[in-house]
Amino acid sequence: MPRPRKCRFVESVPAARLFKPQGIPARQLEEIYLSLEGFEALRLADLEGLHQQEAAERMKVSRQTFGRLLAEARRAVAEAVVKGLCLRIEGAPPTAAEGAEGASKRIAAVPCDAAVPSGDRRMKERIAVSSEGSELDSRVDPRFGRAAGFLLVDPETLSAEYLDNRGAQSLGQGAGIQAAELLSRHGVTIVLTGYVGPKAFQALSAAGIRIGQNLEDCSVREAVQRYREGRVTLAGAPNRPPGGGRP
Repeated sequence: MPRPRKCRFVESVPAARLFKPQGIPARQLEEIYLSLEGFEALRLADLEGLHQQEAAERMKVSRQTFGRLLAEARRAVAEAVVKGLCLRIEGAPPTAAEGAEGASKRIAAVPCDAAVPSGDRRMKERIAVSSEGSELDSRVDPRFGRAAGFLLVDPETLSAEYLDNRGAQSLGQGAGIQAAELLSRHGVTIVLTGYVGPKAFQALSAAGIRIGQNLEDCSVREAVQRYREGRVTLAGAPNRPPGGGRP
């Protein structure tokens, strides 16, 4: 029987989630991640000066787990500073909870198997959003394969480049596959859209592009913001059956 998931409690959220060397655009830098729980471990140990046992109790983890989180976090920060990397803090947004004395607090309960490990390194993400127009405030086009186009968005600066998708729109079949190939050629790492069929999902997955679905009810700007805030669940399966059934 699998062990139940445990949560690590975070009492404070970062004022900023991205730190980078001055004068270099974030899109040109390799990123290194600091988990939200790693951030909390640093705050408790190095800012508040708590002993590891007390800090572990605050986070509701064992002393051994706290020590590991702290070591990983310190190494991630040191590597970012020494090597000039972009340091990104990632984790679930906070949820309201009651403090020990009944006062309302903002804390995040982070499942231990859901967090990005501190020290994980990736190149800058490149997001594509299926769009009905060429502006950030255009509505998300719910049709991935037959979308009017895609906005390639830098999640930090919100600078955007429009890709026209009329070539795929005119196809009788295979529009989703052609759209996936278009995004792959432009180095996209994640796509945000409404509905994705099985063949398009397979093509995107084969290209290493992650997929956020069910975002047809918002603008491109709002879709990117939801993703940045951790409110987009990356899909493990297509949400449109073969032969259609949805627009």
